[in-house]
Amino acid sequence: MRLDHVTLLVSSLERSMPYYERLLPLIGFRKQRNHVWTDGAGFFFQFLQAKTDARPYERYGAGMNHLGFGAASPEQVHEIRAAMAAAGFAVPQIQQLSGATALFMQDPDGIRFEVTHYPPGMPVVD
Repeated sequence: MRLDHVTLLVSSLERSMPYYERLLPLIGFRKQRNHVWTDGAGFFFQFLQAKTDARPYERYGAGMNHLGFGAASPEQVHEIRAAMAAAGFAVPQIQQLSGATALFMQDPDGIRFEVTHYPPGMPVVD
């Protein structure tokens, strides 16, 4: 069995979709229809409006901590950072972590995304 989709609830589709419309093509996704993106290999992101009385995302609370994507090269990590910054989004500096080149970003609701290039032989998750 494989993971086939992730549904992200955002506090404002109007505020969040410009972020995702810029980020998702950079990491290999294309828009299938409004608020649904695919990698073309059977995996989908779906975005829905969160209920107004729901709790906001908490980084170290129970639930998803972040989504991680593997980059093909360190240059790709730098290109994604530059493209997101050029689009006007706050993007932190790239980190070097034991040989890996890592970018940790967050959407308007604080949902975190990691884009990392791991050198050959380095485990993705320790």
